[in-house]
Amino acid sequence: MPQPNTDHNYCAHQVRAYDKDRYLATLLAPPQACEHLFALYAFNIEIGKIREVVSEALLGEIRLTWWREAIEAIYHGDVGDHPVIQALERAIVECALPRQPFLDLLNARQFDLYEAPMKTVADFDAYAGATSSVLFQLAGFIVAGPAAKNAADASGHAGVAYALQGLLRAAPIHARRGQLYLPLEVMEHSNVLMRDYFTTSMTPALVAAFRELHDIAHYHLALAEEHLSTVPTAVLPAFLPASLIKPYLKKISHHRYDPFSKPIEISQLVRQWRLWRTVRKGRSG
Repeated sequence: MPQPNTDHNYCAHQVRAYDKDRYLATLLAPPQACEHLFALYAFNIEIGKIREVVSEALLGEIRLTWWREAIEAIYHGDVGDHPVIQALERAIVECALPRQPFLDLLNARQFDLYEAPMKTVADFDAYAGATSSVLFQLAGFIVAGPAAKNAADASGHAGVAYALQGLLRAAPIHARRGQLYLPLEVMEHSNVLMRDYFTTSMTPALVAAFRELHDIAHYHLALAEEHLSTVPTAVLPAFLPASLIKPYLKKISHHRYDPFSKPIEISQLVRQWRLWRTVRKGRSG
């Protein structure tokens, strides 16, 4: 028989291994919410890594279908034996999490399985809204219950800003596996050559394209902070990961920014300090 909290331990381990920023943020969240936040973020990891573990898109579609059916089963009172599903079931039931955000995330993640490019900034915003923003939304319900309904706008903008800084940092990974999340619209503005992106050549045109995305991320972050200034205090722990967007963007804004030659990282000590300071201030900026 599994030991108590085995599935919770599994989820926490996955988040610590694959999403260190959200792991560190969760450690500073209200204790009663930590288990459910780890379940949510572990679910996101499972979905996010599908592209990396399948050999073809059809197999990825099958995995997405399995997860979709597993989520639907939870809402019909049936729970599978996967540790993330078991932990997520407790989060869904105890925190009354809505079903549609999970389905939206799964549907949006179909894009990851193929090599079709992201066409416009609006397309990226929609993708980020259904993936990154959804995590802030659901985390809000976990830490604050119904009060999180007042944080929809903050979730939307924080999610887009978080996804954009992630895109800028992960550009070499995406390029090496033939994916283009950098919107074609932005590439056209800056006259980026497709071959330069896929050969990870940091040309002046690509610098200009990344700068445009950097500025869009700052725009959404400013709007998120504005909306967060009006939400109930109880919701704020859900937005702790967003406090790391600004320092990442500061690194990216450096004139020598080149993610293809050097990963954009912040030391764990700096991240912990930033998160701790945010908790003390009571806001996520």
